[in-house]
Amino acid sequence: MASSLQNVVLPTAGLGTRLLPATKVVPKELLPLVDKPVIQYAIEEAVALGVTNVVLVTNPENTLTAAHFSRNYELETILEKREQTETLDTLQKTTPPLNITSIHQTLPLGLGHAVLMSRNVLNDEPFAVILPDDVIHAEPPVLQQMTEIFQEFGGPVLLVERVPRESVNQYGIIDASIIRDGVFRVNGLVEKPEPSQAPSDLAIIGRYILTSDVFQELEQTREDEGGEIQLTDGLRSLSKQRPLYACELSGVRHDVGSKLGYLKALLYFGLKHPDLEPALREYIKKIQ
Repeated sequence: MASSLQNVVLPTAGLGTRLLPATKVVPKELLPLVDKPVIQYAIEEAVALGVTNVVLVTNPENTLTAAHFSRNYELETILEKREQTETLDTLQKTTPPLNITSIHQTLPLGLGHAVLMSRNVLNDEPFAVILPDDVIHAEPPVLQQMTEIFQEFGGPVLLVERVPRESVNQYGIIDASIIRDGVFRVNGLVEKPEPSQAPSDLAIIGRYILTSDVFQELEQTREDEGGEIQLTDGLRSLSKQRPLYACELSGVRHDVGSKLGYLKALLYFGLKHPDLEPALREYIKKIQ
């Protein structure tokens, strides 16, 4: 789908502590989900929307993530000589025609800070933020769902998902008024509230479509008790200046930044792989 949205920011500077020691050397976004690294799912979602510019916000020691999107001509030549055309085609799809810019976040100062660092390369244009930890399978792709709302209302759009009330203290939660099924006007945002104080069970998850005026709010956002600049706090300030909207997820999300979420995602996408599904399903039956 072609759209006016040409820019996406992928914050990848996290330390992956929930998956240690697997992420001691390999960045968590490069851990494999069947036959693709986690970040490839995010890139394919952006490419399907027609995005042309990607900003990777990484830590200075991480050179592997950007390298994944570079051509490996030696390997391609070997595959071509061996006439492994299907494998070659799959490999070349990892290097889509994108302008990829890497920005180093030297300290993990929060998602709001990571987004703020992308300001100088976005030219005041609207942009999407994809958190690669949230791998989402949806038809149509979730960014397309959100872009349609953005084009209709002309304001920032957050992706939300209903979560159990006892889990709201793990998320940013919105106070919302329903516009229609699956679409909300955001009246307020609360970062990790206690269940008794949460305004709803609608949790903000890893997709945003934002406008450049968010940067001014993030510049004025104070660090939280953990020394981080939270995107939710910046969005709360922005909501006082202009309307924000929310799109309720229609699809399946996996938090692959946790061990259990990663294992569930492996099974989910393994069962959707046509070459693996029959044998994998039989193996699951065998070990139950």
